[in-house]
Amino acid sequence: MLSNLAFALSVTVPTFLLICLGIFLKRVGIINNEFAQVGSDLVFKVTLPCLLFVNLIHVSFESPPITLVVYALASTLTAFLILEFIIAPRLTKEDRSAFVQGAFRSNMGLIGLAYCINAYGDGILAIASVYLATVTILYNILSMITLTRHQIYEGQAPTLSRTLKGIILNPIILSICIAIALSLLSFTPPRFLLESMEYIGSMSLPLALLCIGASIRWRDFRVSANLYWTSLAKLFLVPGFITLGGILIGLRGEPLGVLYLLSSAPSATAGYAMLRAIGGNYHLGAAIIATTSLGSVIAITLGLFLLRIYNLI
Repeated sequence: MLSNLAFALSVTVPTFLLICLGIFLKRVGIINNEFAQVGSDLVFKVTLPCLLFVNLIHVSFESPPITLVVYALASTLTAFLILEFIIAPRLTKEDRSAFVQGAFRSNMGLIGLAYCINAYGDGILAIASVYLATVTILYNILSMITLTRHQIYEGQAPTLSRTLKGIILNPIILSICIAIALSLLSFTPPRFLLESMEYIGSMSLPLALLCIGASIRWRDFRVSANLYWTSLAKLFLVPGFITLGGILIGLRGEPLGVLYLLSSAPSATAGYAMLRAIGGNYHLGAAIIATTSLGSVIAITLGLFLLRIYNLI
């Protein structure tokens, strides 16, 4: 039992400490909001794509995790439909899109990958990246639906063309697709290029977690009761539903671990800007991101502990 608890803590504690370091550095004035914004953009557009590319270029994709990906897409869509059409109508219109996005959309590219690497090492990126690329596309489409249905400012919700453009030009998705294509073609870029990209990519996860910590505002934790209902759904109910289904269809070991860790990652930071654009409750959106970023440490530690106890991962 102690070994299972030690494994769970080894996955979540390093991530938690880096987020706390970001909070501390912001508090003492070493970093600020501008650093957090610029750093997050750098991770999303440059360092994380480099990290994924370097780790995927030598991976064989002859046997992609089709069962995992298809199930992840189906379960994510099911969770969204329940949140959007059964639970959201019970809330005020201003809170609906913040609730739905906050509850189903995970920060897979930053915190989710950090948890996966802590648990299984860099070798897990082959499975996690295919999951990340496909589910991210679905996330963007579903976010467009909920934002359009519950927008406050007319004409401000994302359109289909803008959503498709965002998917096509997404640096993370582009890097994954290019790496997979080159791997299938057995083409290896020059070593000096890969080493340079490796140096750049190595800063991704620490920088991302520091920026997340620096972005947390304590006043956001006092927004409304819907904050805690959304956080409960994001940290426990939605990943619990998705993971239980994965167990029932026979997923075990690393695929089940990836499914749980990526689906239980805290709410995606992209939701904040989208909510602000349509007139949604972006204060609630910011609070959901902050609460789930810190709460995920406890939730994921508990989830990993239970999955290890029953020899499922």
